[in-house]
Amino acid sequence: MDEVVPIVPREARPYQGRRAGLVTRLIAGVIDGVLVVVSLLVGYVGVNGLIFLFDPRGFQFSEASPILSVAAGLVLLVLYLTVAWSTIGRTYGCQVMGLRVVSRRGERLRPLVALLRAVLYVMFPIGLFFCAGGVGRRSLQDLVLRTSVIYDWLPRHP
Repeated sequence: MDEVVPIVPREARPYQGRRAGLVTRLIAGVIDGVLVVVSLLVGYVGVNGLIFLFDPRGFQFSEASPILSVAAGLVLLVLYLTVAWSTIGRTYGCQVMGLRVVSRRGERLRPLVALLRAVLYVMFPIGLFFCAGGVGRRSLQDLVLRTSVIYDWLPRHP
């Protein structure tokens, strides 16, 4: 007879549903940041690949503007976070770290709240450090919008 393996590891069960701390959230944020940078690089190579296809003899890699690249990265990050938080409640980094972003009622974020949280997250990343010693492990974004980042290893939010 096959043994049923529980979804949540035994060691993690006491933390299921509790607010996540600074280190876990930082690691998830770094994973998401790397994902956005890789996406930008793939886009840059893809655009240059198309240019090469149309003019192989005169091809030169286009020079990427640092300001435009940073702006595109920030916009892409805001869009990525907004869509992820408003649809499934977690980004890829959150999935890896077993986190989920929820409203004050423990539900998935509405699109507008997810957008506002993403903008605050990108524009004021230092706000994350509020959860290090603050009441209830809440970042500045969480305090302003009444959201929480909880440990949630379940595939779907109950």
